[in-house]
Amino acid sequence: MRRAPLIAGNWKMNLDHQQAIAFVQKLHWALRDAKHDKGSVEIAVFPPFTDLRTVQTLIDADKIPFELGAQDLSAHDSGAYTGEVSGAFVAKLACRYVIIGHSERRQYHHETDEVVAAKVQAALRHGLVPVICVGETSEDLEKFGASAVPVGQLQAALEGVPAGADIVVAYEPVWAIGSGQAATPQQAQDVCAKLRDVVAERLSGDAADRTRVLYGGSVKSSNIASFMREPDVDGALVGGASLVVDEFAAIIRYQKHVGV
Repeated sequence: MRRAPLIAGNWKMNLDHQQAIAFVQKLHWALRDAKHDKGSVEIAVFPPFTDLRTVQTLIDADKIPFELGAQDLSAHDSGAYTGEVSGAFVAKLACRYVIIGHSERRQYHHETDEVVAAKVQAALRHGLVPVICVGETSEDLEKFGASAVPVGQLQAALEGVPAGADIVVAYEPVWAIGSGQAATPQQAQDVCAKLRDVVAERLSGDAADRTRVLYGGSVKSSNIASFMREPDVDGALVGGASLVVDEFAAIIRYQKHVGV
């Protein structure tokens, strides 16, 4: 089966709430002017926490066909956790998705597999779809190969997740993020296929069939179609390129401007 493609833009710590308004409007206009078929690709944006309410209001008021996601959440639902944001709060803002386990969180905030697993559970408790990020560093790649670390990370993240859960998996080789050096489509396919096998083993074959596995890491309009031709790559989690309206619109429109 071919799963509905998902193109997601992770803004990271960029764009204040006023800039967010302008960006979403311009992206919407660019896609509309290009006569983009809004049903062909699911589009999601992941602004900083301070932009979520603003973007949600704009999407709702202007009926913009974008899904909204948060970049992180707390493993806790409430309490004395200064600076943390609960999944309950995120869900109230009509977010559908939340990124969990991004390599920057693992590296800079020392998030362990156990923390990532707890955050996955928190997302599911509040009806959010976790976008579970996994990926190897250049050192991991040299020592273990491409798939060993991401497979282990996903196995840990899915501990206790029910078979019926709605999840997304994002394979982001750390060495490719922001480097301009993307994995090859075959490399991405090989790892994404192994990650789908993990979903089948931990959840079920049906879950594996419906779960979307994204590739992330130096994705741009010139290479997105080559990834999307692979049978186990169902979309992309885009970083820097998602902050440039014309470039992100071209990535979303990969079916037209390059063809698959």
